[in-house]
Amino acid sequence: MASNVNPTVRRRRLGQELRRLRELKGMTAEEVAERLLVSQSKISRLENGRRSISQRDVRDLCGVYEVEDQRMVDSLMEMARDSRQQGWWHTFGDIPYSVYIGLETDAESLRVYEPQLVTGLLQTRAYAEALVQGALPETSTTEIEKRVQVRMRRQERITAQANPLRLWVVLDEAALKRVVGSRLVMREQLEHLIEMSQLPHVTVQVLPFDVGAHPGLNGQYAILEFADAADSSVVYLEGVTSDLYLEKAQDVQKYAVMYEHLRAQSLNVEASRKFIADVAKLYAD
Repeated sequence: MASNVNPTVRRRRLGQELRRLRELKGMTAEEVAERLLVSQSKISRLENGRRSISQRDVRDLCGVYEVEDQRMVDSLMEMARDSRQQGWWHTFGDIPYSVYIGLETDAESLRVYEPQLVTGLLQTRAYAEALVQGALPETSTTEIEKRVQVRMRRQERITAQANPLRLWVVLDEAALKRVVGSRLVMREQLEHLIEMSQLPHVTVQVLPFDVGAHPGLNGQYAILEFADAADSSVVYLEGVTSDLYLEKAQDVQKYAVMYEHLRAQSLNVEASRKFIADVAKLYAD
């Protein structure tokens, strides 16, 4: 597989194009499903990029939409072929949040609000191991190690020399004071957090308890943005058994405004580093 082929992103772009063709034809997803003798949910999954798209699917849909430009058909067929390739994360087997990893791998910037934990891209190995063990107590040692390895591999986007991911993180004070693993693990984690926050493309702000009620009380979320204008921004909401991806412009805008309020209510960068350092000292005893 070519290194620049991201199957998740290819599926998104292809799905967006197929939705555009359907809307140009003035057809509903129900009408398309009826013509192809498939379920409406299949058409929806193809268009939102959550399902692999076969070349046969593309051929059938282009037939329904009466696409006469063969170059367009060929381009869509090629995208379908690329979308069925495997990303680096597939070598680790079944990863519950593989769609998110695919998006994160191709994102240009990421804004994250974390109310309870240090965000995955800034976790130390020891913190990540303790976190997975605590959050998933019935998980095997092998599975824990796999999840930690995937998390460490994801962090390469932060440390990459070329085109690193621009990361902005707002951490609730609770994330710093919840002891994950041990006091030693927490001290090392907070020291690592301070070190990473000094990278020019990484910003970390702390939202202290004394702020009171704020727009992030509903929970964790992330906003992914992409360099290619064809790729719409995505809001990611993590769930226990399933995740939610919001791509409608009005939904993304709502969360973006919420994030601006969170940043404004948080300590500035320097004050946040001092706050984290002071908490780290509490774990030195």
